[in-house]
Amino acid sequence: MQERFVGRSGLSVSRVGLGTASWGRDTDEHEAADILRTYLDAGGTLIDTAASYGAGASEAVVGQLLAEHRRDDVVVVSKAGSGVPHGRPGTSRGAMLASLDQSLARLGTDHLDLWLVQGWDPRVPVDESLGALEYAVSTGRTRYVGVSNYTGWQTAYAHTRQALRDSGAPIVATEVEYSLLARQPEREVMPAAEALGFGVLAWSALGRGVLTGKYRYGIPSDSRAASDHLSGFVDPYLDPDARLVVEAVCRAAEGLQLSPVEVALAWARDRPGVASALIGPRTAAQLKAALSVEEVTLPAEIAEALDDVSAEAM
Repeated sequence: MQERFVGRSGLSVSRVGLGTASWGRDTDEHEAADILRTYLDAGGTLIDTAASYGAGASEAVVGQLLAEHRRDDVVVVSKAGSGVPHGRPGTSRGAMLASLDQSLARLGTDHLDLWLVQGWDPRVPVDESLGALEYAVSTGRTRYVGVSNYTGWQTAYAHTRQALRDSGAPIVATEVEYSLLARQPEREVMPAAEALGFGVLAWSALGRGVLTGKYRYGIPSDSRAASDHLSGFVDPYLDPDARLVVEAVCRAAEGLQLSPVEVALAWARDRPGVASALIGPRTAAQLKAALSVEEVTLPAEIAEALDDVSAEAM
């Protein structure tokens, strides 16, 4: 699998990243082991997790499975700052650093490759959160730092404050939801990232699974949309506007003799500024189907047609 640098940093990651939000809850350790093995065998390197995923369950499974592989072969990304632990804002220095140490213990490693603030908290001065990132770098707990789910102005403001601090721990990445069904980052976040030299990690590059086409004729009983705790995550992309985009993806796939997964993932992966498109397969079979995208490059006219349809729908 080909790799790209994350923005203007020296950190390189595979063009398709492996999301693990469901590990330890909807995906058990045995299926997760098959998924990870399939991903690494294909040359994938980026493993994305967070302290908030399953209240640490995802990190615990990732750590258990990575013990069987060479640490240097993977880029481990995790996040802190989501929720309000013990009554404290999640992005406070104390909460961030405590969360980081817990993440490292669960992952069975002495460092992360990339550590992200998972969300903006208006109650906490951004300099305090940035100070936690700086301390993590200076103490060797992480190699690089970034932000996640920030708006455009929040991204630019955090960069400005970090630059003024001249700490030697610059923000190198922003992770945001981005797909043919979620193009809002193009308005501000992605232009800001390009101007500031950040790499974009696009989470849910398959539109929360909807761009696979699995919901064209109903809701499969084994799908996320049929799950009590995940249906609310998928429902926003089951509206008429989203259906227009899904049908366009499926028609393009038929014409190109590809799968909808390959078309939608290739589109997101190859957008300007995207360092890696993240997917969260529930099975190794789903992952294998997605990884065939490595050989796919969309014709320019198809990519432009999808741009037009999804822009109109959004």
